[in-house]
Amino acid sequence: MKKFNIAGACIKEKHYMVDTSNKIKKIEMMIEDEAYFTINRSRQFGKTTTLSVLAKYLKDKYVILKTSFEPTGESLFKDEETFCSNIFKIIAKDFEYVNEEFYNKILSYGEGIKSYDELSRKITKMSMDFNKPIVLLIDEVDQASNNAVFLKFLGVLRSKYMDRNTIPTFKSVILAGVHDIKSLKLLISEQKVITSDEAKEIASDRYNSPWNIASDFEVDMTFNPEEIATMLEEYEKQNHTGMDINKISEEIYKYTSGYPFLVSKICKVIDEKLQIESDSWTIQGIEQAVNVILKEKSTLFESIIKNLENNEKMYSLIEKILVYGEEMDYNVDDPITDRAITYSIIKKGKKEAAVIHNRIFEIRIYNYMITKRKVEQEIRINYESRNQFIDQAGELNMVKILDKFQELMKEEYRKETEKFKEKEGRMIFLAFMKPIINGTGFYFIEAETRTNKRMDIVITYNKKMYIIELKKWHGKSYEDKGYNQLAGYMKIKDADEGYMVVFDFSKEKNYKNEWIKIGDRSIYEVVV
Repeated sequence: MKKFNIAGACIKEKHYMVDTSNKIKKIEMMIEDEAYFTINRSRQFGKTTTLSVLAKYLKDKYVILKTSFEPTGESLFKDEETFCSNIFKIIAKDFEYVNEEFYNKILSYGEGIKSYDELSRKITKMSMDFNKPIVLLIDEVDQASNNAVFLKFLGVLRSKYMDRNTIPTFKSVILAGVHDIKSLKLLISEQKVITSDEAKEIASDRYNSPWNIASDFEVDMTFNPEEIATMLEEYEKQNHTGMDINKISEEIYKYTSGYPFLVSKICKVIDEKLQIESDSWTIQGIEQAVNVILKEKSTLFESIIKNLENNEKMYSLIEKILVYGEEMDYNVDDPITDRAITYSIIKKGKKEAAVIHNRIFEIRIYNYMITKRKVEQEIRINYESRNQFIDQAGELNMVKILDKFQELMKEEYRKETEKFKEKEGRMIFLAFMKPIINGTGFYFIEAETRTNKRMDIVITYNKKMYIIELKKWHGKSYEDKGYNQLAGYMKIKDADEGYMVVFDFSKEKNYKNEWIKIGDRSIYEVVV
């Protein structure tokens, strides 16, 4: 029985897989053009699976040499002789138990090699011996990219590429890793691993890296809704759930923006943890799966948080985008923005602005920032029990919640400055909400309304949705405009009731709590 896979390469015979044939064909075109390039994407973005699928797809047309530096360890990069004498062993390993003759043939090219010059000549000999063009695939290249001996190897490949019209060499070389090989100088300087004179020379004199012949890799590796649907169609043929495939694939995309690991993770959670319920493959089932994912530890989330913890400027960038609603340029020339792009924390949104890559990342980062602020700034949430905000039907009593929030702001923050409230009010509200909904529901921020003036929060809890707008008081006319904006958003979400929290910094403010009727929709407003 097939399963959804989130660990290692996907295997068609064992796992439900997205049809990525269009992506593979685009990569094939780059190979036809004799391109040397890096598939540089963040962690768990399907790089290893892509190489595996590519190798099978091209095996009749090319000699495919596929390897990975992940299991090699540091010993391979001890010095020039060690690397050159062992690299063919690493390449041959993939054939050890499937094609003994070919395995021994690859090994033979490595005999007696002690230098890069000898390695270069053996690559030429191997290329001449085979009657089909050779494509070299190297996975987990980040494991080696901070080693001087590997950088020199890239230099060999560069030289072979430059002489390809007169001297036989690889048809194409494809590296897979998080970082773009052309930006190795930045990576080396940050990791500060290389200390040899040779390495310093590489880092300082070869700004474009010893592989500056690399082509840009512009194939979109995310899964669009149509591609997600191909995996669900395969699943539905075997399991007959009756799901609306197009609707479910669109909803999965809304939460993941097609991030491969998150797409498969949602499906895996629904299939293996929620399938006991009859309505698992529904909008509510996806929401439950997202809630499960947000509560779990994962190397992906840990990597994101680690990058934010270790880089104050990146933390500030993400905070400006996520919390304060500031429009930040998607600028690859800015090192901090480029690093956030590399780790897929942000992506290009509308109007060339930088936005958080997907809704799940948004929620996870918000939760992290809330927790961080509760510890550092001692945000005090004084209520006895979350149960007082849950009614007998298991639904949120949002009126009671907002009244309690108003009380909190009166008691704890009325003496704070306007600057504090304007910047911190949203985080205080989310910090207040988090323990109430934690474990049963979650929230997300509507990207289209995240500005420094207003922000719509959507809370899902026990299969019910609650829409709350947070905004700053700018006068009665602006307040009336806010009612209409919220009512319009409620109409899109098919919600009859909505809620508004207004942060009023005037000295004469009125702490009101009241229902407002806008057409056939009702809005409960509190002023804090």
